[in-house]
Amino acid sequence: MSTAPTSSMASPKIPTPRPSASLVIVNERNEVLLVHRNPKASSFGGMHVFPGGNLDKKQDQSLAMTAIRETFEESGLLLASSGISSRHGPSDSVLDEARHAIHQQKLRFQDFLQSQNLQPDVGSLLPFTQWITPVGPPRRFHTQFFVAFLRKAPSSGFSSGAKQDRIPKHDGGQEVIEARFVHPKIALDECREGKINVMPPQYYLLSTLADILQGSMNTTDQQKKVEFLSGDLFGRMCINPRRLGEDSNGRTILTYEGDETRGGSKGRFHRALVKMSSGAPNEISLIRNFDIFSEIETQAFSSLVIPKL
Repeated sequence: MSTAPTSSMASPKIPTPRPSASLVIVNERNEVLLVHRNPKASSFGGMHVFPGGNLDKKQDQSLAMTAIRETFEESGLLLASSGISSRHGPSDSVLDEARHAIHQQKLRFQDFLQSQNLQPDVGSLLPFTQWITPVGPPRRFHTQFFVAFLRKAPSSGFSSGAKQDRIPKHDGGQEVIEARFVHPKIALDECREGKINVMPPQYYLLSTLADILQGSMNTTDQQKKVEFLSGDLFGRMCINPRRLGEDSNGRTILTYEGDETRGGSKGRFHRALVKMSSGAPNEISLIRNFDIFSEIETQAFSSLVIPKL
């Protein structure tokens, strides 16, 4: 009798990670833009994340374009300029109408930009690590994260020259129920206090930026540090978290490339401790005992490649 497995016994197909992008926007007060996902959203429901989404080949020429388009759809903030004068940017009503139409796929993002003589400011986006969803969840993503400083990014809707701030806002609850600027340190405090929930990649990047963006006034030195990380090995890190059991407190151990269990030197830790509740992380601790400016071990990062942005 044949012992070959039947189709019903075959292992379930592992979903391929979808290309996506996410944008960390930093304003002059060293605050970053976070959006609160609708609890009913198909992905990351109820979580606080940086704006972002999947690559749309019909609209996006690059992942940088994905990040700019999704940020506009989810928060109403647009990184684009006319090259003439920030005072002649689209009005709030025009931006809001276009945002809704683009989200409903009734208007192409590129067509809107062209109609307003706007150019997306892809040059202001700094690559800031890639993350791949571990095997397990039904939806997986390969996300390119970027950082952009508003002081360096010509934009419609942001404070620039004589223009007033355009306050980020939700998208009517379709995917986002709140959008706000908050300092990374405060966001981490809120996470520890259980006021907000974030995923491990967001916690990792918030922790990284909290160490750099000290104080409430963005400085040239701080920007240079972020730019250095972006152009160095850190910015090209591709992190694929793996589960390594639980610690004595019942927290899941997620290891990252460069950890002593993932190609790093003995005694090197690059991991997170995560406590789950109802399928979502409600407590995260980052353990990283090396200098990201000078001590990243290249042999542990086989995926240190420059992506198409």
